Amino acid sequence: MFKKILIANRGEIAVRVIRACRELGVGTVAVYSEADKSCLHVRLADEAMCIGPGPNRDSYLNIPNIITAALISGAQAIHPGYGNLSEIASFAENCEACKIVFIGPTTETMQALQDKAATKRVMKQAGVPVLPPQDEAPIVSPSEATKLAKRIGYPVAIKAAAGGGGRGIRITYSEDELVASLPVAQSEARAAFDSDQVYLEKYLEEPRHVEFQVLADGRANIVHLGERDCSLQTSRHQKLLEETPCAALSSKLRSQMSEAAIRAAKAVGYKGAGTVEFLLDKQGKFYFIEMNARIQVEHTITEMVTGVDLVKEQIRIAAGEKMSLTQKDIEATGHAIECRITAEDPERGFLASAGVVEEYMPPGGPGIRVDTHLYCGYEVPPFYDSLLAKVVAWGRDRKEAIARMSRALSEFHITGVKTTIPFHLKVLENPFFKRGEVYTNFIARRMHLDV
Repeated sequence: MFKKILIANRGEIAVRVIRACRELGVGTVAVYSEADKSCLHVRLADEAMCIGPGPNRDSYLNIPNIITAALISGAQAIHPGYGNLSEIASFAENCEACKIVFIGPTTETMQALQDKAATKRVMKQAGVPVLPPQDEAPIVSPSEATKLAKRIGYPVAIKAAAGGGGRGIRITYSEDELVASLPVAQSEARAAFDSDQVYLEKYLEEPRHVEFQVLADGRANIVHLGERDCSLQTSRHQKLLEETPCAALSSKLRSQMSEAAIRAAKAVGYKGAGTVEFLLDKQGKFYFIEMNARIQVEHTITEMVTGVDLVKEQIRIAAGEKMSLTQKDIEATGHAIECRITAEDPERGFLASAGVVEEYMPPGGPGIRVDTHLYCGYEVPPFYDSLLAKVVAWGRDRKEAIARMSRALSEFHITGVKTTIPFHLKVLENPFFKRGEVYTNFIARRMHLDV
């Protein structure tokens, strides 16, 4: 086991990793920007080092500064958390060059997964269902795009080949829209991912977004820990609420999807904790969309129903330990829901809100877990992702989990910044949500919000 790990992230996920390390008896090094010097992860870590000014590009995305901090502190490994550098192959490559263990998949696997179009081809060869077309290639010209769109049928999605996390996607419903959107999508892809390559894919109008959690130790031992329904998301594909299990899966369909997830992980030689994401249509057909090579924000609900600490497993695997879990050891019990509480104003189109947290009273009680970096007096900086806290509710069934989440959110008191707590309470009261009728267009169709 490692003696010291540097956490190349901030806020809630950095706190989560620090706690896992402490339970494993591993020392921790926090890195922080000048804007984050009072953040909770800095206070909780055994050591802390400033890596630059407030803006993300100057600090948490600054690879030389982070590697230098690891070398100076004597950290043997780096945990990237999620977001930021967690899926950047060049970062893992730099760690490897400096003899620092990157807690995640191999550089080769990350490079393979960064090209979404190429990954889709690999999945098809492995027998994992993929969306049409079956022979996708990067689209360069409008004529190529319109010819392909006619073959697979509208609507179609223009996707950044190097994209992920719901970014770099444009939906078009006609030839005129497609021709107008293509150069915009290419420009956005270049700005976001340093590559203007895009490809076309059939767009499903009202699917569910269902992902499977996998763990692999690099020794051909791969297990899945069930699914998460992440369908409740904005039009920009940003998830707001997740739950497990998915109400739409029969035992047979769950088995088929989990087997496909295992095949997907094997196809790219996966090692560590990862997530295989699918779209599920109303006819029960599912299609691979991407594989996330990191711990997910919503890993908490899987931990609540399985009792498996995914972050500890990540660290153990990276340290070279053989995975002790087998598929027979993993049993899901009950139902869990996660609400992402962000510093945003739902009444103003989810506009970001910064400021000082004047009052902070988190919920508690049976079945409730809160992962956060908040405290009274904490100043929410304007530079980063708006996530403030994750409230997780476990119940013996979905009805109890919803009731506990409603109770918990009604107790959760934050002043000084706007939050999404009122929005989540409305979701939980929505009759369609209560019946489990949740699709990726839920917010627009059932809540009449254009976000």
